[in-house]
Amino acid sequence: MFDLRTYSSHLRVTTLVCLFAILSVAQAQQNPSPLRAPATPLIVHDPYFSVWSKGDKLTDSATRHWTDTPQQLNGIVRVDDHAYRFLGDADRGVAPLEQVSKEVTPTRTIVVLTSTEIELRITFLTPALPHDLDVMARPVTYLTWTVKARDGKKHQVQIYLDAAGTLATNDGGEEVVWSRGALEGLRLLRIGTKTQPVLQRSGDNLRINWGYFYFAVPEQDGQAELTAGNNRYREAFIKTGHLPADDDIGGPRTPQSRYPYPPTLNVNLRLGKVGDTPVSRHILLAYDDINSVQYMNRSLLPYWRKQSSSFAQLLKTAEQEYKSLEKRSAQFDAELQADLVGAGGPEYAAIATLAFRQAIAAHKLVEDGDGTPFFMPKENFSNGSISTVDVIYPSAPMFLLLNPKLVEAQLEPVLRYAETPRWRFPFAPHDLGVYPLANGQLYGGGEESEVDQMPVEESADIILLVAAISQAERNTDFAKRYWPLLTKWAEYLHSKGLDPENQLSTDDFAGHLAHNSNLSIKAIEGLGAYASLARKLGYADVAASYQSTAEHMSTQWLQMAQDGDHYRLAFDKPGTWSQKYNLVWDRILNVNLFPNKVADEEIAFYKQHLNPYGLPLDNRATYTKLDWEIWTATLATNRKDFELLVHPVFKFLDETPDRVPMTDWYDTNSARMTGFLARSVVAGVYIKMLADQAMWQKWARRKP
Repeated sequence: MFDLRTYSSHLRVTTLVCLFAILSVAQAQQNPSPLRAPATPLIVHDPYFSVWSKGDKLTDSATRHWTDTPQQLNGIVRVDDHAYRFLGDADRGVAPLEQVSKEVTPTRTIVVLTSTEIELRITFLTPALPHDLDVMARPVTYLTWTVKARDGKKHQVQIYLDAAGTLATNDGGEEVVWSRGALEGLRLLRIGTKTQPVLQRSGDNLRINWGYFYFAVPEQDGQAELTAGNNRYREAFIKTGHLPADDDIGGPRTPQSRYPYPPTLNVNLRLGKVGDTPVSRHILLAYDDINSVQYMNRSLLPYWRKQSSSFAQLLKTAEQEYKSLEKRSAQFDAELQADLVGAGGPEYAAIATLAFRQAIAAHKLVEDGDGTPFFMPKENFSNGSISTVDVIYPSAPMFLLLNPKLVEAQLEPVLRYAETPRWRFPFAPHDLGVYPLANGQLYGGGEESEVDQMPVEESADIILLVAAISQAERNTDFAKRYWPLLTKWAEYLHSKGLDPENQLSTDDFAGHLAHNSNLSIKAIEGLGAYASLARKLGYADVAASYQSTAEHMSTQWLQMAQDGDHYRLAFDKPGTWSQKYNLVWDRILNVNLFPNKVADEEIAFYKQHLNPYGLPLDNRATYTKLDWEIWTATLATNRKDFELLVHPVFKFLDETPDRVPMTDWYDTNSARMTGFLARSVVAGVYIKMLADQAMWQKWARRKP
């Protein structure tokens, strides 16, 4: 029975919640504060070479792989005869420097720390420039220290850094070996496992246990001490300012060994007398993984091998280009961050900035035997799948914006697989296996059964992304190459897309759902995108037929999904609702299949259902997906509503107690992570930038 008093009370509460949210956004935008990253990216390149700091300060905790396994980097600075910690939590008897600021940009993490005597500025630079694949693919991070006095005096300053063998192991029980070497202009230390089991394991919660981690130290006229030693050498540095002259040759042994102490790489940089004029030193932190992934039972080389014949050559080139890349990265950061602020405000820009390196580092860029780049994501802490189509789909906006060739490289291995006789279904595949072994789909029914497949989801995903590539590149070359596949999948969407059967969608954690209205939108938009591609390719009759089909289906959708002031979660479930994030393509791809009132009514409804930390995915639970929230916010036709929906996402990242790389699945009431972390899908937050065609073209057409 309808109760007017209950309804009125509910309306008053809802109105107050919405008003409070609006006032909170207004205050936040007038006084924007830096985002407190749940975890801070330090060395972030690919699913294996990925080291983070998980406290507010660099000295709060041990550095860790994104899976939370310790991969320790420890840093000490000696100022005259006093030692201070600046990185890691070893030697807690040594006082830490005071951290006074931390800034995360797309390519850099910059931390400023002080003592009474000095200021130390630390920069982790990963020049992951998407428009320059040769540079982006290099597994090299530059760590730079800049020191100056702050008390008007001159001080003798030394910088110490060590790296544990865990950086090159899956677990601390694997034996490692270590060595030193030299190249022209560089002195090297390296560490790796004794057995070198290249590409012998696949799975989710795994770290690399083949290849070698490197310190590469530029020649500095004898002002650097390098030792392949153990963690007791840090004690020697703290006490004396020197490292033992002897390497520790008592190997191989495990990183968790107690005697004769865990093996480490050790560097001592002597900066001399430092006064008011800043003095800088840098080193290269790098990883040679030898072979990166396996594709259809062929081991593939990392993409950087296209330009460098060896890892030695890579290191020399990286060192030679340090200054230019430092400058290029700073310029890239400034321009991208300014455009993000212009598109969605400072809170949106902070979210997108934090997502940047994480999104790239959830992929590995390799080359196939014919030289074609493959940009292959790992489904981190979801199930470990490699090249999952419904993970590529939400991640694509950042790469469509910054280099659409990377979206081609995401799709290329999937489409080549789908062309083979092994894939015998009339819809698109879900994945290529489990990282790093891309030898064929394993999810759901794999290659043998339609059970637990995502037929509508994956087919529409690929068609939409191919259409977006065509729009970004202003040509149909990629679509033409795979037109028979796209046609087969468009026919499937025509047959099955309007009212999807009981099946999974990309939100598979929510379970099977029949008559999914948001999935239906995706199918309809996919058919509209296919019609647009056919028109560009000169297939006028095909384009007219599919355009008519898509328009008819959208008209039917409006009748089937209508539920008063909003649209249903499922056609057969009145009183339900969901985020209709797939509708965003209607405007971005100019297919214009749905009247503007659909987005307007949905946004008005969402504003009434915001929780403190975001908009729930649908009415079934209070959890949400961070990437879809930004897609949904992009449906808003005015900046005020966009910022209203984005603000709780910023608040979540700023306040969540879960100190992990950005999660995309969390609870909107508690700000607790529900699942997933360090995934590529956070690149989806860049979809707001695609809504501005001029902005999209500006970035997509950029040259190295």
